[in-house]
Amino acid sequence: MGELKIEGCLLTPLKKIPKTGGVVLHALKSSDIGYAGFGEIYFSSAKPGIITDWKLHKRMTLNLVVPLGKIKFVLCDQRDGSPTFGNYIEVLLGPSHYYRLTVPPNIWVAFKGVSESESFLANIASLEHDANEAVRAPIEAFDFDRRGD
Repeated sequence: MGELKIEGCLLTPLKKIPKTGGVVLHALKSSDIGYAGFGEIYFSSAKPGIITDWKLHKRMTLNLVVPLGKIKFVLCDQRDGSPTFGNYIEVLLGPSHYYRLTVPPNIWVAFKGVSESESFLANIASLEHDANEAVRAPIEAFDFDRRGD
């Protein structure tokens, strides 16, 4: 497990346990570092080549896992007073790079499906969905293709 170049963001390796006819993919336990409570879990799909707009959660911690496909996440720290203000990180997740990406509140996140078919992510969110809790910005607001610092 490691802290990324944005304070509070974590990348945690996850277990894949082979079983007859398939595999068990771990995601998050309440005893794991990065667990910030449970509000809901939801799944999102990412079509190949499509980039989402930027999104920032004001109170929610995200725990992102990609069990199917491959997704590139870009995070941007624009928190006033943060020691990592202005830093970007890029993380590629999928079954061949099976990690959990923990994103604390107030970090901008956008993502792009980068496999040949539709990809799926799970977000184990610390809060239930609240439309007033998130802020959105167009993809042009920050540099999605900038490499990590």
